[in-house]
Amino acid sequence: MKTIRVLLVEDDPMVREVNRQFIERVEGFKVIDMASNGIAGIKKIKESSPDLIVMDIFMPEQDGIETLRQIRHENINVDCISVTAANDVQTIQQILHLGVFDYIMKPFTYERMEQTLIHYRQFKEKIESNDDVTQEELDEMIGQVRQQREEAEQAIQLSQELPKGFNRATMDKVIFYLKQSKNGASADDVATGIGVARVTARRYLDFMEKNRLIRVDIQYGSVGRPVNQYFIEE
Repeated sequence: MKTIRVLLVEDDPMVREVNRQFIERVEGFKVIDMASNGIAGIKKIKESSPDLIVMDIFMPEQDGIETLRQIRHENINVDCISVTAANDVQTIQQILHLGVFDYIMKPFTYERMEQTLIHYRQFKEKIESNDDVTQEELDEMIGQVRQQREEAEQAIQLSQELPKGFNRATMDKVIFYLKQSKNGASADDVATGIGVARVTARRYLDFMEKNRLIRVDIQYGSVGRPVNQYFIEE
């Protein structure tokens, strides 16, 4: 299997290193270089000709959107996966219109990055093979990307409709914590894990359950009252 050469463009050194480790955990991917902004990113793209760039949007000097515009304007042959903390529809639409393969919203788990990279590798292998692509195969490839985008768009829409007293940052922390909790978590677990009061954790969990972002199982112990155990919906 051909190794997919990746350029990582991210201004935060700590996030850059975490993303590098995530990418290289996926079989068949290698980070060949890194850049801290779009200007340096364009320079390194021209120097090393990566197959794929994984790029942040909010960066100093030149952001990811302007960098994508430059890539398209100069007809540079490289694919892009966008990594962004943006949750407004206008920014997301700009990213999509510039032809990214996928976008991943911060904070995200290794599993989310892995899923996107595996889908990209499958897409790349099919496109570069000598075989013709059937309509069914094309529908499947496009469907995988569309599903990822729809899930992200649903999260964006929900974040814009949070009730008064809720905020996106806390909700992201709850989601991230539950994604790491393979066996589910109680309200007490979430409160301790993200550093908020139990009543706050319970408010967010109840809201997310009502919007079908998570599910709850009632677990009965040998003594005491039953405990609600929350699981993220994948």
